[in-house]
Amino acid sequence: MKIIAINGSPRKNCNTAKLLKKALEGAKSKGADTELINLYDLNYKGCNSCFLCKIKGSKSYGICAVNDDLKEVITRIEESDSIIFGSPIYLGNVTGEMRSFMERLIYPYLTYNNPPRSLFPKKIDTGYIYTMNATEEQLEGSGYELLFATNAYYLKTIFGSVKSLFSFDTYQFRDYSRIVNERFDPIKKAKRHTEVFPMDMQNAFDMGASFASK
Repeated sequence: MKIIAINGSPRKNCNTAKLLKKALEGAKSKGADTELINLYDLNYKGCNSCFLCKIKGSKSYGICAVNDDLKEVITRIEESDSIIFGSPIYLGNVTGEMRSFMERLIYPYLTYNNPPRSLFPKKIDTGYIYTMNATEEQLEGSGYELLFATNAYYLKTIFGSVKSLFSFDTYQFRDYSRIVNERFDPIKKAKRHTEVFPMDMQNAFDMGASFASK
């Protein structure tokens, strides 16, 4: 059993990375081999619209033809039994690196049949961990629900299943006194991080453990 986590955050030791590492810890507790990939360490771009992955009968059908750092990553993903994506929300979306990665990963497997079907060689579990400064109450009307639903649709279509985890109202800065900040209460932020974030960590652990148990 091999489970891969994809870190779409530029930070390797903050909220998103901590949750992904906790998910992998859960997977390890059930005997799985694990790997954490930090997208910001890689050199790649999003889909360049060459359509080589869509040409009938070609060697590149269903395969991204771009030869960069993602080529090996995508090969390792095909050999895995589960993927857990993780990204903070920047300006109402996942990070640019995560968005570009998802374009390159998902589009070659997505056919133009009606209805669309997947060329991914098997069915696997996927998870998506989102971290954000927004609170649960701020979701309504923010457009986030569409983002979450769209990502879930594509992951379910390509890989077979998806489970999402949301970490709200995250603690962004180690020292809020250095930040121009009239909007957020640092004391409330710290309190939530102490009381609620550990529950998010447990939920991430449980996600990884459940994937490795199947």
